[in-house]
Amino acid sequence: MRLNRIFCEGPLTTGAEIALPSAGAYHVARVLRMREGAPLRVFDGTGSEFQAEIVRVEGDAVTVQLAAHAQSAAESPLRITLVQGVSRSERMDWTLQKATELGVSAIAPVLTARSVVRLDDKQAEKKQAHWRAIVIGACEQCGRSKIPAVSPPVALRDYFTKVRKEGMRLVLSPSAPGSLAGIASLPSKVDLLIGPEGGLDDDELAAAQKAGFMPVRLGPRVLRTETAAVVALSVLQALWGDLQ
Repeated sequence: MRLNRIFCEGPLTTGAEIALPSAGAYHVARVLRMREGAPLRVFDGTGSEFQAEIVRVEGDAVTVQLAAHAQSAAESPLRITLVQGVSRSERMDWTLQKATELGVSAIAPVLTARSVVRLDDKQAEKKQAHWRAIVIGACEQCGRSKIPAVSPPVALRDYFTKVRKEGMRLVLSPSAPGSLAGIASLPSKVDLLIGPEGGLDDDELAAAQKAGFMPVRLGPRVLRTETAAVVALSVLQALWGDLQ
C-alpha cells in the first residue's frame, strides 16, 4: 500500500512528536480525512524520510510521531539544473512540477526579453515561495525526499555572470545544428536552458553560447516551453540518468 507523504522542515529524529506544517496538516485532516492511528511518511527535504503515525487531529492541526527511517526514491546520478525562462503562471507551475518528477536537482527561473511575466522584488519573492510549494507538492507525490533548490528569479544575463560554469551547458534552439540525443559525452552535471513562450531572442542565444551553452534541438517540430522541458529532461535522464 502506498503511504501518503508529507514534507516537514527538519531536523527530524526517530521517536519525536511533531506538528505537521499548515498545508500538510490541512491536506491530511481535511482532504484525506485521516485520523489518529493512521500511518504516513514524513520527510525533511534533505533525504531523510520517516515512517510516522498520527497521534492527534484537532481541527486543522495534526501531530504525528516519527518511527523508523524509511526508504525513499533514489536521486538521479545526473545532476540537472533547469534554467527555465519564466512563463505564464499555469505553464510555469506545470513545468516545475514535471521537472521535479523527472528528477532535476535545481531550478533557476530566469527573466528574458520575451518573458510575458515581469516581476518586481516583492513579486519575485512571492513567486519563489509559490514555486517552492509546487516543487514540495511534486516531491510528496513522486516519492522524492530531496527537494530541488528553487533560486530567486533573475535576469538571464545576470544568471550568466553570477553562476559558476560547471559540467555541461545546453540551450534548446530549434535551429541548432545538432540534436540533444546526438551528444556523445557522458556528463554528470548539466545546466539546461529553455526559453519562455516566445523562446530566446538572437542576442540571448549568442550570450548563452558565449557563456558556454551549446545549442541543441529536440527534433523537427517547435515545442511549447512546457513541452520542451518535459521532453528534454526525459531524454537527458534516459541517456545519462535513471530512466533506463
